[in-house]
Parts: sequence; C-alpha cells; structure tokens
Amino acid sequence: MAPIPGSGLAKGLAVTLRTMTKKTVTEQYPDTQPDLPPRTRGVIGLFEENCTVCMLCARECPDWCIYIDSHKETVPAATPGGRERSRNVLDRFAIDFSLCMYCGICIEVCPFDALFWSPEFEYAETDIRDLTHERDKLREWMWTVPAPPALDPGAEEPKEIAAARKTAEKLATTQPEPTTPQPTDSTGSNPEPPAGPTAPEGDAS
Repeated sequence: MAPIPGSGLAKGLAVTLRTMTKKTVTEQYPDTQPDLPPRTRGVIGLFEENCTVCMLCARECPDWCIYIDSHKETVPAATPGGRERSRNVLDRFAIDFSLCMYCGICIEVCPFDALFWSPEFEYAETDIRDLTHERDKLREWMWTVPAPPALDPGAEEPKEIAAARKTAEKLATTQPEPTTPQPTDSTGSNPEPPAGPTAPEGDAS
C-alpha cells in the first residue's frame, strides 16, 4: 500500500505539538548551577598527604599528561642504633588537562588514594598553555570532592574492620582478670584475720 502523501509531515508536526505542551527543562546556566551526579568526571583533585611519589599514575596515563618531580630526604633513625631511611618528597604534581581524556585510569591505579574525581568543571582558560594545573590548584579541587556514599545496610563488613574487631575480642578474652589486693599492715605483711566471737567458758549451749 502506497503511503499517504503528507503523512511524514503530519507525524513530524505531531511530535512538535506534543513537545510544545510539555514543561521546559532548560537550565539558566550560569545563573543557575546544574545539579551534577555525584560521580561526575569534572576534574581531578590531589590529596597531597597520601601521595608517595610512586609514579604509578604517570606511568599508566595513556596520554602522558601527568608531570611529577620529587627528591629524596634522609629520615633519622627512630630508635638509638637504628638505621637511617630515605623517603621521596613531592616537589611537583601537575596535570595537563588539554591532553587529559578523563579516562580515570590514574585514579583507579593509585594505591594510596591520593587522586579523586571532583565535579568541578569551570576551569576553562583562554590560553591552552594555562590548562596545565599545578598541585596547589589540584589541592583546591580536592575540597570539592563529594563524600562517598553510605554503605548498603546489607553489605558485607569490610575486611579491615572485621580483622580489627576480631583482634580486639581476642585480646579482651586473653587478658587476666584483675585480682582484689589484700590489705596489709604497717610492716607490709598481710595481717591475720580477726578471730570471731567466742563463747564464754562453761557455756555448753
């Protein structure tokens, strides 16, 4: 059966009419800030205290847009006669967001939870060279990272918490019960217990 002439136009106008009767969903940005999902991949924040300069994020980055510089410092021995140790100190941590493709690999491979997704997205620049942000700016974005969602009430207890709880219960059961101290006299020895009342002589009852 041949299509009726003008049927396609009628269908298109019907869609237009249905859309015209619906409430608009346009958000007046920037006057009204968008309500972003909690897992929005806006920008990467750095929690500097957790970074150990392991370079794992820079090695795994497919775009090679993470730049890290560090130096070694000698830490004195914690106990007398102990051995001195060396540690890496972070000097520079920068991300070139003109190269970043927001894959999140650096966040996933970080073994010490030093990198997080922030929903911040207003960091455009007029010069592409200004899109390389240093660790101070990455640290500012860290405070915009939303809190993690609450655990499911029916979820399994984390292994770390379960191990700590079992250890505490084991220590509580193996500790000896406290004993009541015995009274002592002025010489430091235990005095003899006082004698009970005695019956008078000749009392047979």
